[in-house]
Amino acid sequence: MTRAGAWLSPPIIALAIFGQAAHAGARIDLDGAWRFRTDPANAGVSAGWPHEAPENARVVAVPHTWNLGPDQAYDGVAWYFRTVTLPPGLAGRHVELNFGATFYKSRVFVNGVEVGGHEGGFTAYHMDVSRQLRAGENRIAVAIDNRPGFATIPGYAMRLQASGSVWYDWWRDGGILRDVWLDVADEGQIRGQTIRQRLSGDRATAVSRIAIENVDSASHAYRVTARLEDPDGRVVARAERRVGVAAGGAAEPVVELEALRPQLWNVGAAKLYRLTVELRDETDRLLDTQADAVGFRQIEIKDRRLYVNGRPVRLTGMTRHQDSPWEGQAESVGTIRQDWNDLAALHVALTRPVHYPQPQAVLDEADRNGMLLIPEIPIWQMTEAQLADPRLLALAKRMMSEMIAEAGNHPSVLAWSLMNESDASKPGGLAFFRALKAHVQAVDPGRLVTFADSDVTITWKPAQALREADFVMANAYFGTWSGGAEAVDDWLDFFDKTYPDKMLVISEFGWPGPFSADPKAADAARAENLLGQLAAFEKRDFVSGAIFWTYQDYHSSRNLYAGSVDGYVDHGVVDENRQRKPSYAVWEQRNRVVDVSVGWTVGEGGLKGFVAKVAPRPAGVLPSYPVLGAKVRWKALDQNGAVIAQSPPQDLDLAKPTSVTGAWDKPVNGLVRLSVDVLAANGVRAGGQAIDYRPFVLGAAPFPPETSELPSSPAVR
Repeated sequence: MTRAGAWLSPPIIALAIFGQAAHAGARIDLDGAWRFRTDPANAGVSAGWPHEAPENARVVAVPHTWNLGPDQAYDGVAWYFRTVTLPPGLAGRHVELNFGATFYKSRVFVNGVEVGGHEGGFTAYHMDVSRQLRAGENRIAVAIDNRPGFATIPGYAMRLQASGSVWYDWWRDGGILRDVWLDVADEGQIRGQTIRQRLSGDRATAVSRIAIENVDSASHAYRVTARLEDPDGRVVARAERRVGVAAGGAAEPVVELEALRPQLWNVGAAKLYRLTVELRDETDRLLDTQADAVGFRQIEIKDRRLYVNGRPVRLTGMTRHQDSPWEGQAESVGTIRQDWNDLAALHVALTRPVHYPQPQAVLDEADRNGMLLIPEIPIWQMTEAQLADPRLLALAKRMMSEMIAEAGNHPSVLAWSLMNESDASKPGGLAFFRALKAHVQAVDPGRLVTFADSDVTITWKPAQALREADFVMANAYFGTWSGGAEAVDDWLDFFDKTYPDKMLVISEFGWPGPFSADPKAADAARAENLLGQLAAFEKRDFVSGAIFWTYQDYHSSRNLYAGSVDGYVDHGVVDENRQRKPSYAVWEQRNRVVDVSVGWTVGEGGLKGFVAKVAPRPAGVLPSYPVLGAKVRWKALDQNGAVIAQSPPQDLDLAKPTSVTGAWDKPVNGLVRLSVDVLAANGVRAGGQAIDYRPFVLGAAPFPPETSELPSSPAVR
C-alpha cells in the first residue's frame, strides 16, 4: 500500500534486466504506476516537485491522459512522478530516458536536475541521464503543458476565429500518452537504421544506413553485421562492415542486402522481410541490436493513376482517431489491434490515417494488413499568418523529421502530408509548403509529398500549392460543407480541367451528425451519402483513392459549427464504444473487392451441391486491386443448424474469374443455408455470399434441371 505523496516502489523488472550479461544493452520498462498532480498555478518547480512529489499526488497508470476522469476539462501544466531503484552495476554505463510521446510540451527532471524536454505530442524523444542516475533510488518528474498557442503544432485553429472556437477538432489529451523506458548501453549503441529498398528485375535490394554512436570514453573498432530474413523466416542475405569510431563519436556505415525472386509487399497481401543489424566490439561482445520490417514494393504515379508493383490500383478506406472513452489517446496495443482488425474487415486499403503521427503499433498493423498510409503532422485550420511564422516552420521541420525517423522504414507509408485545411493557397502558405516539402524531400528522398486541402472543394479557385504537390488530396464534403451532394460531378469536371496532370485522392468525405435531426437520421444520411459520393468518384479514373471520415465517433471540442459544445462527434460508422451503426454494413458491402454468386446443383432427392462464381472486381472500379493469396471456404447447414458439409480454406487464384464447387454425400430435401467466404491473404473476409436454398413443395412443379442458378439472392458486392 502506498501513502499519498510517497514515491513508488522500485520496479522489479529493473533488477532483472540489469542482471543480463550476454547483451550489453538493456531496456527497462517504466510503464505502470506513476503519481500525478495538476499544477494550475504552474508553481511546481518553485514548490520543489522536481525533488519530491506533493502529498496529494494520486496514482495513475502510464500511458495516461489526465483529460479523462476527474481532470477531463483541465488545461495547463500537470506533473508525473516515478521512483526507480537501480543496482550498483549501473556505474559507468550509458543510460537514456525515452518517452514514446508526451502531449504537448514537457520538462523532464531526474533527481531534481532538469535533463531536457520536448515540444510536440505524438513523436518519441530521449535524453542522456547517465550523469544524473545513481545506484539506488532515483526520482523522475515530468511536467507537461497541454495548452495550444498561435505557433504550436497542433495550435489554435485561427481560420475558425469567427466561430468563437479555435480549438483543434480532437481532444487535447494531455499526459504521457505512450511508453516510457530506460535504455542502457556499454561502449556503443545503434541509434537507428534508415532503410531504402529498390526492385530490379528478379532482384530486390535493401540498403540500410545504420546510425552508430560510441558512448564510451575510448575509441572502438566495431563490427556491424546485418541479415535479411524472408517472410518465411529464412536468412536470404548477410552483410558485414568494420568501422572505427572515436570516443563520443558517431558513424553511419551502409550495408546492402539482396534478395533473389523477392516476395513483394502488395495492397491486401503483405509480404514482410526482416532486416536485423547487430553491433559488436573488438572482443565480439554484442553491444546492441535492432530489427525492422522491410516490404519490397514499387509505388508510382503514371498518367494520374496509382500503381503498386506495376499494376494500377484504386483504393478506399477510412480515418481513425486515436481516441476512446476508456483510454483517450493513451491507447493500449489491444485497443489498436482491435480497431485495426476491424478496419481490415471494412476493407480499408488506404488512410491518412488522421491528423498526427501514429504509434509503432499502428504502423505495424498497416504493414501486416497491406494498407497504405499518408501520415500527417497536426497543422490544422491554420491561417496564412500562422504559416508565415518562422517559429512554426522550424517546429514543423523538426516534427516531420521525427515522424519520418519513426515511420519511414514502414512499407505501408505511401506519402507524407504536411498539413490539413490551412491557408496553403495564399502567398505565405505557399512559401511554407515549398520550404517544408523541400525539407521532407531532403530527409526522405523519393517519397511522395502532399497535403489535405478543403478550399479546392469550397472556393473552386486554382492553387499553386496544389499544382506543386505530388498529388492532390481534397476534403470533399458534398452534401454538407462543400455544397449540395449533386455538385460533386460539376466539381470533378472543374478539377479535371484545372489540374489535368494531377492524381486525386479524396482525403475526407462523409456525413457529420450536426447536419441531421438526430443520430438515427444522421446515419441513414451517412449511408446514402457514402454510396452516392463513391459512385461519383468511381466514374473519374483520376480519382485513385477515397478516404471516409471516420471510423469511430471521437471526442472533440465540437467546433464543427458555431455554438457547439464538447462531446463526441457523430461522424463514424461505429460510435465511441465501437458499437456498429447501420452504415458500417453499408460501407463493408460496398467496398468488397470480390464478387460471389451462387448457383445450385439439384437432382433426384433434393439439393446435391452448388457452384459459386468468384470474381475480383473489374479493374478500374473503386475500389479495385489485385487480390493475391486468397483462399475460399464454404459451409452448408441444415434447417436445425447442423453441418451438412464444409471445406477448409483452399487456395484461390483470382487472376481471373473462377468457379468453386461443393457437394455432399446425400441429397437434402429441406432448407439449406450456405455461406461461401473469400478470405484475403491476411485472413480477412474480402467477399462472400450467404444464401438459403428452399426446396419446392411436394406435389408442385418438378425439380429444376441438374444445375440451376436460382434468383433467390443477388450477388453480394
